[in-house]
Amino acid sequence: MLRPRIPVNPLPTGLVTPLVQPAAPATDIEPTACHHDHTPAPVPATPRVQVPAVRLTPTGLVALVAGGAGLVLIVGTVLVSMLLAVALTGVSIAVVAVVLRMVVRDMQKGR
Repeated sequence: MLRPRIPVNPLPTGLVTPLVQPAAPATDIEPTACHHDHTPAPVPATPRVQVPAVRLTPTGLVALVAGGAGLVLIVGTVLVSMLLAVALTGVSIAVVAVVLRMVVRDMQKGR
């Protein structure tokens, strides 16, 4: 069956030790001449399968363009709403910081 061939390298030098392959036993047997043809049989040609080309009708083209435009509009709306959410969060944090600064200043003055 299958036996794993693990290279043995006792020192980690980075040099790769080649695997030792057992040599085939040498035989002194001469092949005998035969009297028949050794040419391979001709392989029948496999027919090419034609993949149908994608053809767009005018209606299909309009639907494709409308779908692409709709997708762009949806993605754009989502991105703009995310940007708006980040901007509103930043503005609200700035307002809270200004209010806290006023409160701290008033507390230090003793009002």
